[in-house]
Amino acid sequence: MSSTDQPTSIQVWDPIVRYGHWGLVIAFAVAYLSGEDESGGPDQLHVLSGYAIGLILAIRVVWGLVGTGHARFSEFKYSPTAALFYFAEEIQGRAKRYIGHSPAAWYMIAALLVSLTATVWTGVVANSDGGKSPRASAQGLVIAQAHADEHKGRSESGGGKHGEGAESVAGELHGALANFTLGLIILHILGVGLASVMHRENLVAAMVSGRKRSEGER
Repeated sequence: MSSTDQPTSIQVWDPIVRYGHWGLVIAFAVAYLSGEDESGGPDQLHVLSGYAIGLILAIRVVWGLVGTGHARFSEFKYSPTAALFYFAEEIQGRAKRYIGHSPAAWYMIAALLVSLTATVWTGVVANSDGGKSPRASAQGLVIAQAHADEHKGRSESGGGKHGEGAESVAGELHGALANFTLGLIILHILGVGLASVMHRENLVAAMVSGRKRSEGER
């Protein structure tokens, strides 16, 4: 390549993939860092960010089915053996470069989608009256103190024991899933960093601009 030549790049990630990716990053960070408020219930910011995660996940799943290019789930055609083989070669610094997601990245995406969905679902159950009616108000998903008092009254009379048990189990599972998801995210970051160094390509910048070096460029 001459000094005047510039590496060519191609558009890989569309806006929905990119905005959804960074939206999940922000929403999960906010949800994870915000927890219970002073009254012992879930913080309003935690609830709102949890619903934001659920909305982004729904959009991403739909886009994976009807979207274009490398956003489609139809590209997910690798066996677990292929993913493990890729991971082993990546550690050795000789894994093949993919324009879209690598085999290991596809399985990480699937794991994150499932884990995030389960985390949101258990959060909804834990933040409900026995798993039936969300505590979020229609005006802004604000937790109503009157509802909490009513729930406490039922609990004291013995009528809410089953609901409390369900909420307690869901709450514990919600916390465990959130930590598990955080672990997956850390592994994902390490994998992105390793691939960026190995292929001499800034994958974080690629997820911002949507562009990557063309397949023929090294």
